Parts: sequence; C-alpha cells; structure tokens
Amino acid sequence: MKNYLQFDRDQWASFSSADQVKITADELAKIKSLGDVVDLNDVRQIYGSLVKYLHLAYEEKRSLQQKQCNFLQEKLKPAPFIIGISGSVAVGKSTTARLVQLLLSRTYPELKVHLMTTDGFIYSNQELKRRNLFERKGFPESYDMQLLNNFLQDVLSGKADIVYPIYSQELSDIVPGQYGHVRQPDILIIEGINTLQLPTNGQIVTSDFFDFSIYIDAPEELIEQWFMQRFDRVLEMNKHNPHNFYYQMANGPRQDALQLAQETWQMVNLVNLREYIAPTKQRATLILHKTTGHLIDQIYLRHF
Repeated sequence: MKNYLQFDRDQWASFSSADQVKITADELAKIKSLGDVVDLNDVRQIYGSLVKYLHLAYEEKRSLQQKQCNFLQEKLKPAPFIIGISGSVAVGKSTTARLVQLLLSRTYPELKVHLMTTDGFIYSNQELKRRNLFERKGFPESYDMQLLNNFLQDVLSGKADIVYPIYSQELSDIVPGQYGHVRQPDILIIEGINTLQLPTNGQIVTSDFFDFSIYIDAPEELIEQWFMQRFDRVLEMNKHNPHNFYYQMANGPRQDALQLAQETWQMVNLVNLREYIAPTKQRATLILHKTTGHLIDQIYLRHF
C-alpha cells in the first residue's frame, strides 16, 4: 500500500466540517441496505470529507475539459464525472453509493447525480442456464461486459438518453422489458462487484471509463458474518411474500436454508472475492476499510 496515503477516522474527519453534512437520521435509515450499519457520526466523520474530495475531483475534470476544448477550439461535450464503487457481496456497497449520491445532490444542488448498479448487465437466469453459468452467477463471465462497455461509451459520448437493463433483487433476475435511463447527469455513480475487474478476454477494462473509484474493504470473516446475517433476515422478511425468490426457502427448514447460504458463501462469493474482487482493490482511487460493526476505521487515498 505504498502508493496510498493512510488516514484514521479523526484525521479524515478534519478535512471537512460537520455542518456540511445535510442529512437526517430518518433519511439515513431509509437508504441503508439490509444488515448494514451506519449512523450520523459515520456520515460526519467519513462521508463529509469524501463528498468534499469527490467534488474537488469533479471540478478538476471539468476545468481540464474546458481547457482542452479551448485549446482545440471545440465545444465542451456533456460527459459526466463517473464514480465506480466496488467490493464484496454484503460489504455495504449499496449503502455507500446511495449515501454518496444523496450527499452530493444535497451539498451541491446545482449538480445532477445519477446512481445505477452493474447488476443489470448480468445475464438473465435463463441465459445463464443456457450458457451453463448459473452456478457462476456473479463471476466475471456471468456479465455481458460488451453491453456494459457499449453503455459506458454512449455515456461518455454525451448521448441524451441511454437505457440499461434493470435487475430485481426480489426476483433475483433481470426484469424483462424494464429499463433505467441515464440522461446526461453531471455525476454518474456506478456500483457493483465487477466495477474494477479486469476482463477475461483482456480487451474491455470497465474502470478505464471511471474518473474516481472507491473500494469497500473488510476482513473475510466479517464479510461472511454480515452475509449470513443478511441472508437470515431476508428469509424472515419474505416468509409471507410468495413473489420473492426466497419465499420457498423462507418457509422450509431454516437450517437447510442456512446451510445453502453457507455453501453459497464458500463456493461462490468467497471464491469470487479472492480470485476476482479483492485483487482489484489497489486499482481503486480510495479504499474505505471496515472493521467490526461496519465501522470504517481506515481510509486509504491513492497518491501515485
């Protein structure tokens, strides 16, 4: 980690003032992912400085673009500042992404900030089965990386309206005929386990499109604990929801369901983390390291 500057919570918090944070406890509760832990103190100490630094990087890009356009005597294209957020399953990526979006929009209301996930670019369950990849769902080869690449090229080209597929956590599948839209935001946040991964074919590097990247890090044993706790809560929440993917498991023997979750962690999520996700950590611009209770205890900022 020689190419990173390291900060503890107090050091990082000193880079912004608490009154810059514009969010209430109720708003924070609504954007937290299931099983994640974050409070207003975390927001003030960690995310206030993070949002301030992101805005600094955004302004630097805009300034450079304007200077380039002036030099080349061309009109400035409305390409957004793209932030990628990566990390393991159950580590808290979604909460971080939603919190960053809300704070950027609230702190800098003149900016249009859009949030999306790469989940929509995973092949449908039907297609995964056709390709004999269903047991590898979440691994690099289970994503349509060419589609994601084309999408990002369209985003940077300044197209007025770009659609992307929608993934449903409730169905655990792509939703047929439903799409999200990216309409020339100033800042685009893209969250997903594969945002920093190198492609298997060596051709498409998603992170090449990003202006800033964040990796959420934590010890494996803690992520496993968070994954199992979240799975158990998902089962409890969907015992009376027949439309949910987990409905049958929720109403079957709980021990069998938990055993399946443990097997999924060890054979899928942990393998994916070790082989494809964790190795990308040092490609990130900034690393948020978590300890017990989802507490962010260290922040690493790349300086070369």
